[in-house]
Amino acid sequence: MNIQSSMIHTNKSRHILPQGEIVVRTLHSDPSLEYLVYVPRSSTPESPVLACIHGLSRNFHEQAKAFISFCETYGVILVAPTFTEEHHADYQRLGRLGRGQRADLFLHRCLEEVNSLTAVDITKFYIMGYSGGAQFAHRYLMAHPHRILHAAIVAAGWYTFPDTSLKFPYGIRSSRKLPKVVFNPEGFLRVPISVMVGDQDISLLGLRTTPELDEQQGNNRLQRAKNWVNAMHIAAEAYGFKPLVSYTEIPSVGHVFSEFCDNGALAERIFNTLFEQSPPQLEE
Repeated sequence: MNIQSSMIHTNKSRHILPQGEIVVRTLHSDPSLEYLVYVPRSSTPESPVLACIHGLSRNFHEQAKAFISFCETYGVILVAPTFTEEHHADYQRLGRLGRGQRADLFLHRCLEEVNSLTAVDITKFYIMGYSGGAQFAHRYLMAHPHRILHAAIVAAGWYTFPDTSLKFPYGIRSSRKLPKVVFNPEGFLRVPISVMVGDQDISLLGLRTTPELDEQQGNNRLQRAKNWVNAMHIAAEAYGFKPLVSYTEIPSVGHVFSEFCDNGALAERIFNTLFEQSPPQLEE
């Protein structure tokens, strides 16, 4: 399947994205921004949408290639925004004032354009993020829980904890650097979240470390994932909710995306988790 530049076909004045092709599009409302979209041949107007968020290596092509066969199997439309250093230097933390554009709002614009081209419903969608993308994905769902059906958070470097005493991005106390964003635990604690991390993901290479962060979250990605999941469980129980955050530790896998795919069956795990198993339901 070919990766091609932005193109669309016209049908009765309606633009339809080509099926079965990885397409890199410039955003109609801002040609300086790009996103990738894959509409499977198996898609229908009722197809689910998966937002796929790259890490700091910005390997969105590699991620798309790893996932497209599963998109065909499950009939899933894949949308992958491209967060560049120039425009979205702070995308992992949603894009705070003075650090580039708002990354969450860029994702919304990508989804709205895909809706205009396919008529697929984008009011609620699935999201997965890897490494830096996992940072964005879990913070996005905490800021916009009403949009997310289920999230896969894979190998995040560090997390926003459900702690109202700490200002974002360490906790969920509102920050003036992220105007009009309110983190409501009664919203995000109701979103099913699947956290995955390799059991060998203990290297400090590329990992943000400070004494305060290490004390709060742990010394490596493995420890931080466990501690965040535990904190989310405690928070859910404090609100009287059934915890909806699961934790999966993948044996013999480190932090390299291709290794995770080859040795940890990452794509299969994500699609099985998001689209085969029924998300756990809150007890009323």
